[in-house]
Amino acid sequence: MHANTSPARDSEPVGVFVGLATLDVVHRVAANPGVNQKITATAQFIAAGGPAANAAVVFAGLGGTATLVTALGADPVADLIRSDLAAYGVRVVDVDPQRSTPAPVSAVAVTESTGDRSVVSIDAVGADVRPPSARNLADLLSGSDVVLIDGHHPALAVAAAEAAHDAGVTVVVDAGRWKPVMADLLPLTTAMICSNDFLVPGTADSDATAAALVDRGVRTVATTHGGGDVLWWSDGALGAVPVPRIRPVDTLGAGDVFHGAYAYFQSLPQATVASAIGRASRVAALRCSNIGPRAWLSQIPTLDLQEVPR
Repeated sequence: MHANTSPARDSEPVGVFVGLATLDVVHRVAANPGVNQKITATAQFIAAGGPAANAAVVFAGLGGTATLVTALGADPVADLIRSDLAAYGVRVVDVDPQRSTPAPVSAVAVTESTGDRSVVSIDAVGADVRPPSARNLADLLSGSDVVLIDGHHPALAVAAAEAAHDAGVTVVVDAGRWKPVMADLLPLTTAMICSNDFLVPGTADSDATAAALVDRGVRTVATTHGGGDVLWWSDGALGAVPVPRIRPVDTLGAGDVFHGAYAYFQSLPQATVASAIGRASRVAALRCSNIGPRAWLSQIPTLDLQEVPR
């Protein structure tokens, strides 16, 4: 697998990732098609996707041990997802292997000139699953340093967060958009990584959302702003971490990459919120500087991840 260039420790971090796995069919296009228009793509990629799955791939690419807990089933699409994840070092635990609902497929268009992406997917709609028993979840989490939850498959998300919280394991929540399950996850969450678009109901902007999350007991909150600084609040302190200035060519999964990298770096000895964010930002910038969902991983050893904000 990919070489690890992170600060040394006796053993690499162990992460459990809970949530959605999809099959992403990605096309690079000059522009999105209009109504009733057909266009020819300049490149095509097929890879596993979904917030938790992408984060797990990044965690493993950095050198960690990653397990994805999701619901796939036994259809051919699910087999493609499993194969891609296995190729990048992610162990998959399927909590609903006999499910009859086909695994979700995401149709993705990436605009060549800007790197912006458009995504159509059914996600996990209509396919919530029953979580494993508390004992099985405890076994899955045994020895883990961090659990990342994306909020898809809500019953599974809450059960995993409860098990991690009870075991004293760090719980990181991917807050791309508000989902009803978030209200149940907040009391169990150690760190919430929010997009600028994520708003707690009743709040007007990302700053008000961060304040509301802190008031509800979330220890660490970080808000990403695309190419702008990442703002963070933690244990009464706050700060801003600049992100690398790049020309983005492909932003698909950039947030997922940031979340997986943050989960990894915050697990290292002597990590601070700022240092974990700084390192994660560099990994996400590398992703956005490269075309395609996987090729960029081979460049991780070229990153300078030592000199970061502390």
